[in-house]
Amino acid sequence: MSYEAVVFDNDGVLVEITDWDVLRGAARDTFASFDVDPSDEDLATVLSSVTVDGLEAMCARHGLDPEAFWHERDTNYTTVQQREVVEGRKPMYDDASVVRDLDVPLGIVSSNQHATIERILDHYDLREHFVTYYGRQPTVEDVRRKKPHPHFVERALEDVGTTNALYVGDSETDVEAAHAAGVDSVFLRREHRADYSLSVEPTYEFETLDPLVDLV
Repeated sequence: MSYEAVVFDNDGVLVEITDWDVLRGAARDTFASFDVDPSDEDLATVLSSVTVDGLEAMCARHGLDPEAFWHERDTNYTTVQQREVVEGRKPMYDDASVVRDLDVPLGIVSSNQHATIERILDHYDLREHFVTYYGRQPTVEDVRRKKPHPHFVERALEDVGTTNALYVGDSETDVEAAHAAGVDSVFLRREHRADYSLSVEPTYEFETLDPLVDLV
C-alpha cells in the first residue's frame, strides 16, 4: 500500500528518550516549589504515563491546585529537556534523516510538551520538513487529550490533508491512538523496546525507520 502522509511520535522515534534521572529531578523540583516532600508514589504519579485521576488524587492529598502544579511540572520538564537537546544528550536517531527523503506531508504528534518539540525541531533544523506538529500545552485538559486519545492525531491528519496516512510510534498508546483515528500504524521496536509487549496489533512492525521509504 502507498500512503500519502506520515505522522511521527517524537521521543524514541525521531530523537532519543530523555534520561529518567533528568526527569525525576525535574519532578522533585516541582514538588519542592510547592514545599512538598514527595513519596515514591507521588513521584511515580507525575513522572510519566500521567492520568488526570492520579494527578488530581495526588494534589488532593497535599492540598495542591492541579492546574498550578501541572503547569510547573511541565515547565520544568520543558526546561530540562531543552537543555538535554542543546547539550547533546538527546540526539536524533541516525535513521531519522529519512524525514528528508519522504516526499509526502509529514507531521509529529507527541505526548511531550509542545515547547519541547519546537526546540527539537529548531535545534536539529527539521521544522521545514513538517507540515504540522503537536505536543501538549501545560494544562490538565491536554493530559486528557494525550495518546491513546486520538485528539492530536486527528488534528494532525486534518493538517496533512489525508487519512491515507501512517502513524509511527514506539508504544502501545501510539498504536491505539492511530487506530482510534482511523489510520494504519507502525510500531518501531528500537533497542529500548526490545522486550516490550503489545496487547494490540500494529499494521507494521519495524526496527528502523528506513522501510518507510517504500510505503509512501
